[in-house]
Amino acid sequence: MTILKGMTWDHTRGYLSVAATAQRYHELYPEIEIQWEKRSLKHFGEFPVHKLMDDFDLMVIDHPYIGYAAKYEVFLPISDSLATDYLLDQSANSVGDSYRSYEWNKKLWALPIDAATPVAAWRADLAEKKGWVVPKTWEELLEGCDRGFVDVVMEDINALMNWYGMILAVGETPFQNESAIASEAAGVEALELLKELVRRGDPQKNKHNPIQSLNLLSSSANTEKIYSIFPYGYSNYSKRGYDDFPLVFGELPTFRGKPLRTTIGGTGIAISSKSRHPEIAIDYARYTASPEIQRTLFTDAGGQPAHRKAWVDAENNRLSYQFFKNTLPILDRSFLRPRYVGYDQFQEHAGQVINRTLYGSQTTIETYEELNRLYRLSLKEAL
Repeated sequence: MTILKGMTWDHTRGYLSVAATAQRYHELYPEIEIQWEKRSLKHFGEFPVHKLMDDFDLMVIDHPYIGYAAKYEVFLPISDSLATDYLLDQSANSVGDSYRSYEWNKKLWALPIDAATPVAAWRADLAEKKGWVVPKTWEELLEGCDRGFVDVVMEDINALMNWYGMILAVGETPFQNESAIASEAAGVEALELLKELVRRGDPQKNKHNPIQSLNLLSSSANTEKIYSIFPYGYSNYSKRGYDDFPLVFGELPTFRGKPLRTTIGGTGIAISSKSRHPEIAIDYARYTASPEIQRTLFTDAGGQPAHRKAWVDAENNRLSYQFFKNTLPILDRSFLRPRYVGYDQFQEHAGQVINRTLYGSQTTIETYEELNRLYRLSLKEAL
């Protein structure tokens, strides 16, 4: 028996999806067993991937580490081992920039298997009961905050992603030069907009992450919160039996007449450069990311696929209150974070800095300046 080990993240979406494909792969190839372990969502976002390479053949990863992983040969360049037609299909059927997010120096370092971006989620039954119409504009969102209907997703990493989104909303694209993430006018205005959202929508200073917010909304104990703003989409919560009440996911409110853009997340499956069985690991990754498995087994087991055919599949949408159809446009316009060597260090600390303004007493200009100092320091690692 040949045994490979994999590391993923601790959620139905992150674990059961790959456990299901590993089990089926074992049934197809009985002499091979792939054993998946899991780590917390916090460790998934912050723990350095190079510290896992000696112990695991396969790693489910987030794309901001790709520059580092490529420079220091943490992963094998998976594009060197896959057929051109397969890679062309993956690229052509990417949900948003899921595929491009794992490219670096003209090579692909992980296969996208999961796609997500911040969206909106709500309890349709509570909205009807309270006579509240889901907000279509930023002003209507703030009115819902004032009425206590809105839960704000603003844990540290989410605060950073939301800041990028609001910079885009006020008319700039982050990270266009090496001196500042955005102009002072745009960066400060984006912080002020988020500060108002927190002041009006999160007076108890809960600082929720997406899972906490969606758990709150979908629980039978919840009788007040109707709407979650900026949770990364989790199709699990739109499916029967996952929690007390299924949620509807869909479009974000417009801002100044234009659709909001959010920051793409999701995951890819990478092969450790220290794997003793790289050929098997690559073939399993190919199987897991393949169109039909993504559309069926992977999604049926609780995964949130990265292949477009799964997102436009009628049955997947029927079983999820049209989750995939409703949120696909948001993913397709989402913002791709930097992936340079050193960016992960910036990301690890920047959200905490933002929340000193949103939940503390630091001024927005002080926060803006501190974020740019962190950014410039992080660029030194890339040199």
